[in-house]
Amino acid sequence: MRIHILGICGTFMGGLALLARAAGHQVSGSDADVYPPMSDQLRDAGIAVGEGYDPRHLQPEPDCVVIGNALSRGNPAVEHVLDRGLPYTSGPQWLAENLLAQRWVLGVAGTHGKTTTAAMLAWILEEAGLDPGFLIGGVPLDFGCSARPGQAPFFVVEADEYDTAFFDKRSKFVHYRPRTAILNNLEFDHADIFPDLAAIQRQFHHLVRTVPGNGLLVAPAADPNLDAVLAQGCWTPVERVAATAGVVALGWGASDLAPGETAFTVHCDGRQLGRVNWAHSGRHNVANALAALAAARHAGVPPALGIAALCRFQGVKRRLELRGTAAGVAVYDDFAHHPTAIATTLAGLRGRVGAARIAAILEPRSNTMRLGHHAASLAPSLAGADRVLLFRPADLGWDLDPVRTALGPQASVHATLDGLVAALCAWAREGDQVVVMSNGGFGGIHARLLAALQQRAGTG
Repeated sequence: MRIHILGICGTFMGGLALLARAAGHQVSGSDADVYPPMSDQLRDAGIAVGEGYDPRHLQPEPDCVVIGNALSRGNPAVEHVLDRGLPYTSGPQWLAENLLAQRWVLGVAGTHGKTTTAAMLAWILEEAGLDPGFLIGGVPLDFGCSARPGQAPFFVVEADEYDTAFFDKRSKFVHYRPRTAILNNLEFDHADIFPDLAAIQRQFHHLVRTVPGNGLLVAPAADPNLDAVLAQGCWTPVERVAATAGVVALGWGASDLAPGETAFTVHCDGRQLGRVNWAHSGRHNVANALAALAAARHAGVPPALGIAALCRFQGVKRRLELRGTAAGVAVYDDFAHHPTAIATTLAGLRGRVGAARIAAILEPRSNTMRLGHHAASLAPSLAGADRVLLFRPADLGWDLDPVRTALGPQASVHATLDGLVAALCAWAREGDQVVVMSNGGFGGIHARLLAALQQRAGTG
């Protein structure tokens, strides 16, 4: 079958392309925004990607068009598909019908931590010799790809609450019907499609309704927003996770947390199970790890084996990923685009580097951020940095100056990447840690920063 994917360079759709190719289909695609790491994966897999949404990319006509949720009516390729009567479907529906049927699906949902937790879970199953399939919204360093079919029965999927397609406004995760489901956390996000938190909770409850009675839900011990979801009705056993510095009588917990959470002891139902020593940091990652261990145990993996696997877990691209060091300044890439994720990223790095100076560079790129819904909480989330550089895109719909004012003299706003890079280089010194936070390509700023720092060192 010849499949063409519209919006192929999104993390989900790009992974879907890899799975379809592995299943023997002829795959092509098109997208308006092409940047690594997904563009690299598609190129390496030999999947042709057309720039933009010219209907000519749909020649010869495919047997099926998979339409990403970023596309809407008025898009020339979408209009061509409808006018020509070409067969079309959504990515989640194609995945459910072609790969998830008859599989033991382990879904990872939540506002934050989905990608990292899904990568942890897939890695634990891999280390247990189970050869899981997976589709993850990022590139796990342990696998080097965001998706693979694996062997039955286990399949790990990042279960996103974003809507499915212009013709299917249900959340993606409703299609997946997991037997094991992790609900990491729940906050308001995706203001472009959800009017309020209650609307998101309704979708999460739709997910809960699909998990069978002999399945498992893994949820935090203290998340009022998720508790309200479960209070609407729950027909599945629930195991709780508490990433606190103490032992919990019931559920999963951690104790003896090292500075920066670079090590911790795992407990379940009051019993000590082992200690994780790893290259990661932050209380949020402790919670992610505990949830992954709980889900893996439901799939038959002994906790001791899961703990050993986590000690070898390398992480995910664009999750506090060190992109390089120049003139003694470390530059990281991070996907954080919500105030909670920004704050936890900075707290985790602070725990790792101690008193070293941290600079945070933020591009307010997500739809929710661009609409200004996080304006009031943005300054507090960035307060853990010693220096904050805010990028102001030309089409940003609100004023960043109040955020700068709230942060004080440590913050500045920049309308150009050249100006931002120059400001960072003028401030930085050996030993500094620079975190670039964006859910997009951000104009290749990481390489530009490293080159500018290196040039400054060579001419200093």
